[in-house]
Amino acid sequence: MDKPVLPITYEQIDQWIASLQPTLALEAFACAIGILRGGAPLALMVSHAAGVPPAFLRYERATRTVSWHSSIQLPPPGSKVLLCEDIAGVGHTFADCIDFVRAQGLVVKTMTVAFDDLSRIRPDYGMDARGYFPLVPWERHAYTDAYRARWQRTEAGAAGSIGEDHEFDAYAIDLDGILLPDLPPHRYAVDLACALQERDELLPYEHLPHIEWQRTKAIITGRPETDRVRTAAWLSLHGYANPRLVMRDPARHDDSPESVAAHKAQAAVRLGCTHFVESDPVQAIFIAQCAPLLRVIWWDAERRTAKLIASQRWPAFTADSA
Repeated sequence: MDKPVLPITYEQIDQWIASLQPTLALEAFACAIGILRGGAPLALMVSHAAGVPPAFLRYERATRTVSWHSSIQLPPPGSKVLLCEDIAGVGHTFADCIDFVRAQGLVVKTMTVAFDDLSRIRPDYGMDARGYFPLVPWERHAYTDAYRARWQRTEAGAAGSIGEDHEFDAYAIDLDGILLPDLPPHRYAVDLACALQERDELLPYEHLPHIEWQRTKAIITGRPETDRVRTAAWLSLHGYANPRLVMRDPARHDDSPESVAAHKAQAAVRLGCTHFVESDPVQAIFIAQCAPLLRVIWWDAERRTAKLIASQRWPAFTADSA
């Protein structure tokens, strides 16, 4: 878990599958079998790309039991199938499912979104993520502290399931524009001391985003570290002293929108957050670029609306694409 995170988006997986389409079609698989739940998205993508029916296996970790869990029948012995899982991990799931399928007399090839240094099995098809912690979009919560603690207890034999994805939601929020109005940049340029005093005297917004405040791990602001004392005083005065306050280090990140957004994205990922609420739409786009699996929400305080932001580079309109 100390390795750098390698976020893998739905778009990247889709493009990777598309690049394999000719090869997968030539394999003439009888079906693509997804191990529920992580292998299901991959099996469905392969189904569309290669024109084969999807099927599914259910695996019970506690008993290491594998069962056919699909509306279609098992292919006849001798058929070739593609067994799909999200990550080739260190546990027994993938190996047990391979053994189950082979026991039915089927010829098995394997596919995972990624494999890494610790993978017990090297799949026939998979992205090489050695040196990294590969993170797929349906497992974006797997880097939170709560998930890791629950996973370790389960691996140690504790009773019960790991839990549902939404139980591990962890928020970080912007400050200016979320909890209080954001002063226009020209105010700081005209008279910095006056602008800072004016900001200190602002009252919180009456209407705030409807998020679960008990799940808010941090307030991550673009304000420089030199503003910490006055910022902490304002938060304490208005009842927001509990979330951790993360401020920008100007030596690492300047005050340009891209750099401030990088500071926010890196801090949110470092703290194991799954969601970030940002007040500025441009910064929201840059944050989404920096942390593709982070749920970035742009909060428009004036209209009291929230929009989920995703950002994919479009090279056709950039100068360096000519």
